[in-house]
Amino acid sequence: MFADVRAAWNALGLAFSVHVQGKKTSPWCRINRIDDSDSFQLWIDTRDVHNVHRASRFCHWFIALPFGGGGRADQPLVQWMPIPRARDNPGAIAEGLLQARSERLPGGYRLDVLLPAASLTGYEPAEHPRLGFTYAVIDRELGEQTLSAGAPLPYREDPSLWATLELVDPKRK
Repeated sequence: MFADVRAAWNALGLAFSVHVQGKKTSPWCRINRIDDSDSFQLWIDTRDVHNVHRASRFCHWFIALPFGGGGRADQPLVQWMPIPRARDNPGAIAEGLLQARSERLPGGYRLDVLLPAASLTGYEPAEHPRLGFTYAVIDRELGEQTLSAGAPLPYREDPSLWATLELVDPKRK
């Protein structure tokens, strides 16, 4: 495993931190080829439905690049993407709502991503504390690291292949 992925949550949204190690070359990130760039990709189903093979309006796909944004292509960026074969898409996301921060490190980088609740259709942790979830860290040099099912399975478009992320409220224990 070349990437350490961590997640946190509260009622205001979800946060992720990715630390990629073992690189000998700089990350390859192009805003005009976002789906082909070195990236951290997230799939989230705010209803955790595992008995369907096509995404619903509660399913989201985000791609985060550690670099490639900004005027000098040295800033991170996060973008929502439509899930192939989805039955419906989630609500529109306001410009500037998705946030990311990155840092170059010797032999890699760290990328932090914040997905506010307003960017996640159906995000209601008190009512729906379980999320369908998977991720992929894509790196042209190091390969692909996924949470659960990976290629050749169609995890990018089939929510039944995603794991469950349980949002545990420490105050309720």
